[in-house]
Amino acid sequence: MNISTRDLEAFLALADTRSFTRAAARCHLSQSAFSTRIASLEHLLGAKLFDRTTRSVELTQAGELFLESARRLHGEFAEAVADFRDHTNRRKGRVAVAALPSTAAAWLPEVFAKFRAQYPGITLTLYDTLSDNCLALVRNGQVDFAIASRPSAGEDMQAHLLSEDRFCLVCSADHPLASKPSVKVKDLIGYGFIHLTRDSSVRQHLEKAFHPMQAPTVLQLEHLATVAGMVQAGLGITVVPELTLFHFMRPGLVIRPLKIPGLSRSLYVVRRKGKSLSFAAAALYDCVMAERGRIHEFLRLQLAGEPVRTRGRSTSEAAAAMSAATRRRAA
Repeated sequence: MNISTRDLEAFLALADTRSFTRAAARCHLSQSAFSTRIASLEHLLGAKLFDRTTRSVELTQAGELFLESARRLHGEFAEAVADFRDHTNRRKGRVAVAALPSTAAAWLPEVFAKFRAQYPGITLTLYDTLSDNCLALVRNGQVDFAIASRPSAGEDMQAHLLSEDRFCLVCSADHPLASKPSVKVKDLIGYGFIHLTRDSSVRQHLEKAFHPMQAPTVLQLEHLATVAGMVQAGLGITVVPELTLFHFMRPGLVIRPLKIPGLSRSLYVVRRKGKSLSFAAAALYDCVMAERGRIHEFLRLQLAGEPVRTRGRSTSEAAAAMSAATRRRAA
């Protein structure tokens, strides 16, 4: 049985108005076309729905029986269409993202705030976790996409470069390395490190760049805020990516850019290959990709605190400028 929504609309219009003329006008049909549609519906149902006279139109018992179902079906269809349009127009929906803690705490909040202002009806879920877990969450479908420090090796994933995250030395202002014009790996190896745990992408990048030398470990910690506190107390030095530097903007600390071959961290936006994103997820994905060019601008402003004077400088230059300012305050 092939009953269309237009058939239901015609039936409901006639049931409401009890006039072929008014019902045809409501449906934007000629009276003859409207009458043909009602007759066709009655034929499909195998029952007479209306009693017609020259002066009135009344529902038959069969018509009364069909009326409740017609209203329910038409309402459900209209609701489904409205809900679909809300999703396509990004008025509602859900999107889940996984991201490295450094990205989740530094740059991503600005992206989320911009997205939320544009699409307030979309529910956001964020998992701030280590890179391997970010990839696992994408693979098992728990998140729509992730920001990770390396792409997945599997054929079921695709990755797009988001940014290159360079590394900086953080030490106390009175530390011997604070005044060195340039710092090499052998200089770093001579001092105790406050390290992140070995399962972090930061630690893995450091060990790869320092190999075969090993940095002596004073403490091994899970959270960057704790690392910052220990370095501030003078217990050791640390080397961290630029996106984490907001943790280390503390009195008495110096941030110095490093130029060590192989010491940089590529950040990727990773999603499942061949699987379409929802309307909401596609909108956030596009927002992330559109804002990726502003990551280092964001860092410049965050580190220097003076947008006009820092505009146009690299993040490393901004870090050096902040270190100089820190030393002046310490003096």
